[in-house]
Amino acid sequence: MNWHRFGLAALSAGAVFAAQAQERLPTIPKEQYTAEQKQAAAAFEAARQVPVFGPFEVLMHSPEVMSQARAMGDYLRYKSSIGNTLSELAILVTAREWTQDYEWAVHYPIALKAGIRQEVADAIADGRRPAGMSADEEIVYDYTNELLKNKHIANATFDRAKARFGAQGIVDLTGIAGYYTFLAMQLNAAQYHQMPKDAKKLPRLPP
Repeated sequence: MNWHRFGLAALSAGAVFAAQAQERLPTIPKEQYTAEQKQAAAAFEAARQVPVFGPFEVLMHSPEVMSQARAMGDYLRYKSSIGNTLSELAILVTAREWTQDYEWAVHYPIALKAGIRQEVADAIADGRRPAGMSADEEIVYDYTNELLKNKHIANATFDRAKARFGAQGIVDLTGIAGYYTFLAMQLNAAQYHQMPKDAKKLPRLPP
């Protein structure tokens, strides 16, 4: 998609993106929800205080999966033992690895608000290891990046993270990377193109 076309889609409240999304798994209109989908949507709104959005629109094609994913996200997104600032850093690393534009566009401003410096976030977007990270940020970045790229964790990386965050922190950090990988896979597979207004796509990196 070129930038002119992207700008038009953003200004038209996602109309072009919605049309493209229909190529695979279109967002289901509320009036077409089954009884199970209505129940899942109501539970989602009760938990999140917003209607079903983003990757959960894709997941509504399997409402039980959507509900289970939402429940896991309620903890990993908002209540993990490593705290919201570091969890947002891990989410950015995951979105970058999967080149998931929606995930990045949503969490980039959240990460900045949570305390991740813009220079750190922008370096991740460019595929660079950020300079000037705090000690905790380095641990989270190295752990998440290594896990996503290598599919395993070296003893030194694991031991450093466990010494800082404990066993629960290790499970939570791995869970965040896994959960947002799951959402990125769903969005990429569905070719979900809806984006927040004025959001920018991630730079495309060479393979």
